[in-house]
Amino acid sequence: MNTLLLFIATALAEIMGCYLPYLWLKQDRSAWLLIPAALSLMLFAWLLTLHDAASGRVYAAYGGVYIGVAILWLWLVDGMRPTVWDGVGAAVALCGMGIIMFQPRG
Repeated sequence: MNTLLLFIATALAEIMGCYLPYLWLKQDRSAWLLIPAALSLMLFAWLLTLHDAASGRVYAAYGGVYIGVAILWLWLVDGMRPTVWDGVGAAVALCGMGIIMFQPRG
């Protein structure tokens, strides 16, 4: 459970770090948004270092969680309700994450 929560926090930091520059570039928001964006991306990089598994495995599994969190972001922040296909795709990605992270280690 700690691994999943850490992945979710990592994904939120990455999405926020990318979303704020998007607001500045595409929606004419303040350039001051770049400061919290940079801090968020630094937090993202630091959070990735807290995972116990080898970095390649962490990055591969993290991708699945990122997809799920991004679909939630689409709904909660962008206000676009995900389709059934979005949900199925996120579920498949999360299953892949589980297989990668929770495989038997010998």
